[in-house]
Amino acid sequence: MTEMKTVENDRDAGLFLHSIENPKRKEDSIKVALMMESLTGEPPRMWGESIVGFGRYRYRRADGSQHQWMLTGLSPRKAALTIYIMPGFSKYGDLLANLGKHRHSVSCLYLTRLANVNFDVLTELVRRSVDDMRQKYCGQDTEPVCT
Repeated sequence: MTEMKTVENDRDAGLFLHSIENPKRKEDSIKVALMMESLTGEPPRMWGESIVGFGRYRYRRADGSQHQWMLTGLSPRKAALTIYIMPGFSKYGDLLANLGKHRHSVSCLYLTRLANVNFDVLTELVRRSVDDMRQKYCGQDTEPVCT
């Protein structure tokens, strides 16, 4: 089985968030983390060195290997707060149009300042993405594949 470099670990996510040097990035990250915890019902967990994830799902790659990944999460990078929207953005154009100032790639949403976006729209984007991931990955096997 192929080993992933970024995996869930036992580091303290709260300590990590409170150790962010930039005061505004710290405040934004904690606010988003609290929102994600509320939406998922899952506690924050560290993934690798700098990603705070919520929930998890298991998926199978084309080579047959199985891996786990978070349902959603965030990473307080220097240039932007990165928010992980695992299904991608193709179904969420209505929300992106009303979100405010942002950039995105395949599954990453980049926010330079939380004050530049509509937090209610961001919350709905995360909620819908988590719901879509749970619908796609939960309950497909006899054993649980996500939380």
